Amino acid sequence: MIEFVRNVRLWFAPQEVREEGRTPDYRFSLANERTFLAWLRTALALIGGGFAVDQFLPGLRWGWRAGLALALLGSGVLCSLRAINHWVRCERAMRRGEDLPASRFPAVLSLAIAVVAVAMVVIVVVGWAG
Repeated sequence: MIEFVRNVRLWFAPQEVREEGRTPDYRFSLANERTFLAWLRTALALIGGGFAVDQFLPGLRWGWRAGLALALLGSGVLCSLRAINHWVRCERAMRRGEDLPASRFPAVLSLAIAVVAVAMVVIVVVGWAG
């Protein structure tokens, strides 16, 4: 937990990240940044999907609509926070010459999206009139 809090502080102080270890090959730092941006695009898509479910499915029962929308919105929030945390962790590991950090987040996010997708399939097949 202390490491996470330190990483949160580094989100707003990238110059401190640059002071650690040696500067890695710029290609690796730029690849890390592209990965960060891909996570942000995923977060924006999830947030957009949450709003779309809420706005474009007015006939869906409120509980289903709110639940699906909140699941997508929450996934988007977690994905955006994960993006910056992962960027900092990877940048620090590259500068220190360590292995890149492993993460279960992609699997968890995939399962969450799969659950929402299955719920949407059920709604479409069964009918979504409330």
